[in-house]
Amino acid sequence: MHSTRRSTAFAPMAALFSVLALSSASSAQAQAAGRQTVVGEGQRISATLSPGIRVGNLLWASGQLGTSPTDTTIAGQTTRALESTEKVFKAAGTTLAAAATKCTVFLTDVKDFQGMNGAYTKFFPSNPPARSTVVIAALVVPGAKVEIECQGVIPQ
Repeated sequence: MHSTRRSTAFAPMAALFSVLALSSASSAQAQAAGRQTVVGEGQRISATLSPGIRVGNLLWASGQLGTSPTDTTIAGQTTRALESTEKVFKAAGTTLAAAATKCTVFLTDVKDFQGMNGAYTKFFPSNPPARSTVVIAALVVPGAKVEIECQGVIPQ
């Protein structure tokens, strides 16, 4: 009976080691699949982020702001953020409408939801990706009202 308790006590640790082994294997597979930085037209890599990362046929586009000194509306900022995201998808050989599977929208004011949504839907005329919209206190650039990040699967 004592040995049964011991094996039960070690079960969570064995599960943790299994998860770590799978995580390591996934990381190795990602490296083997060729982790590739994706940079859209007019974009650049900074010391802290890449515009996009592609592993195999999976694509992750970093959050894009749509700030502009001439158009501070939520519709204008949403359009520019999605245009920047589209550049990442095009650099990876696809389009936002064809490949996006999940987008996350960060808004600084819940009252901007309808304006954001109106501009957002123009980029996805049919079969929109899954989406989360989160209201936050602020974004990293003063005057920024929206940031959008998207992930996708590049069609083969």
